[in-house]
Amino acid sequence: MFTKDIGIDLGTANTLVYMRGKGIIIREPSVVAVNTRNDKNRYVGKAAKDVIGKTPGSIVAVRPLRDGVIADFDITTTMLQEFMRKAMRGTLLTKPNVLICIPSGVTPVERRAVREACKKAGAQTVLIIEEPMAAAVGAGLPVNAPTGSMIVDVGGGTSEIAVISLGGIVSSRSIRCAGDAFDTSIINYIKKKYNLLIGERTAENIKLEIGSAYPGTNEETMEVKGRNLLSGLPENITVSSAEIRDALVESLSKVIDAIKATLEGTPPELAADIIDHGITLAGGGALLRGLDKLINRETGMPVYIAEFPLDCVAEGTGRILENIEQYQDALTETVKYY
Repeated sequence: MFTKDIGIDLGTANTLVYMRGKGIIIREPSVVAVNTRNDKNRYVGKAAKDVIGKTPGSIVAVRPLRDGVIADFDITTTMLQEFMRKAMRGTLLTKPNVLICIPSGVTPVERRAVREACKKAGAQTVLIIEEPMAAAVGAGLPVNAPTGSMIVDVGGGTSEIAVISLGGIVSSRSIRCAGDAFDTSIINYIKKKYNLLIGERTAENIKLEIGSAYPGTNEETMEVKGRNLLSGLPENITVSSAEIRDALVESLSKVIDAIKATLEGTPPELAADIIDHGITLAGGGALLRGLDKLINRETGMPVYIAEFPLDCVAEGTGRILENIEQYQDALTETVKYY
């Protein structure tokens, strides 16, 4: 009666919180700004992301998750605590039951870190589910049916590819190459070609504004500001969609290879279903222009983008919370704290 159930999509780039009966109530970047003098947190979420690259020496903006897993345990715990406090409207007197997503390729140590962080942040019960399963449920795929459904979830730190049938993952790959790797590729390309150093936020803006995975009809250009590595002075350059596509080739080929490897490990009957039903794209990476066309060209399969790709994992945790009995087999473990 007094316990609340919340689902958490703990992403490298963004954290979304779903409350049972209310839907997604929190969407915040997974960033914390810490004061190094007293180790106190100055900003959490959007406020912290806004100060990345603009802080004085005493304040450091930290992304506590790297490649889909916890890189800084204490800061992740603080961030979860803050988001859970917001979700519970300022009070943690009632400990919530938490369903949290993890990448399918994590090690037992990384899995335990997520569980312990939830416990320390104030969870009563922790249920863990693999991200591709939650994404498939959120995208509306028939995961419990005896047919093959394929999901490709390109997030910030990891790309999760899975073939699902009868409520379980049949074949999957989890690679640490996704949105952050795309940004790094753009930074390195501009540094190499123009001797210009740009920040993470600038690279992300370039990717969102003119980034593409497949040649389109409207090729665009964008003015980019950075620091010239030879003179040390600020400088403006203009980059085109074609250049950014060149920058992303290597990272995108890793995602394509992982999709092909997953398909190779799929039983023939399920592979036939995927030819009929196609591949579903979810996650922030699904918004990269032309990614669906590139996957279609490389695999020959029809590719569809989920209706709300950014919300798929969080929506999936919500649907699983609402119908927990249906998805009991999909939960990898449940731990209750007293």
